[in-house]
Amino acid sequence: MKILIADDEPVSRRMLEASMAKWGYAITVCEDGEQVWQALQHPEPPAVAVLDWLMPKIDGLEICRRVRSTPALRSMYVILLTSRGNKQDVVGGLEAGADDYITKPFDPDELRARVRVGDRVARLQTALADRVRDLETALTRVQQLQGLLPICCYCKKIRDDRNYWHQVESYVSQHADVRFSHGVCPDCLNKLNVA
Repeated sequence: MKILIADDEPVSRRMLEASMAKWGYAITVCEDGEQVWQALQHPEPPAVAVLDWLMPKIDGLEICRRVRSTPALRSMYVILLTSRGNKQDVVGGLEAGADDYITKPFDPDELRARVRVGDRVARLQTALADRVRDLETALTRVQQLQGLLPICCYCKKIRDDRNYWHQVESYVSQHADVRFSHGVCPDCLNKLNVA
């Protein structure tokens, strides 16, 4: 899993980077809020971000607000890391869009536990988004089959949206997860006197 870490203090940044690397995460490192925002414009942004509150150019709170107002980034799990530890600051950070809040100096075990929570939440959101896409695709197929199908009353071919005519089996197989087995119904069997 990819994690973005951002801190303008070199010592804190190196500690974060060393910890995340030791835990096996792919890391994107940023020194200021502008670098963070540019990194988040990548087509596949990190699933979790650990952001310092006080950074040059764009602070962590503003990054949180931008993340929550950008559809492609809304599911990102954001941990705000700061020396500000009073209740008003915690509430302010969470209201700006952070999912979690850790005060400096951070305890590596606590940070690891919170990053694991973020990883789990991000994976669940990805799985849920995949299921929603699958359901939307299935619903589209059902709606195609529920629509009015122009069918020839003589040969029983079906006309598609591009005005091409198809055998029923061919058309239905293309638009649904269906396989056909052929047989002769009792009425046709009687008509044909095949018995």
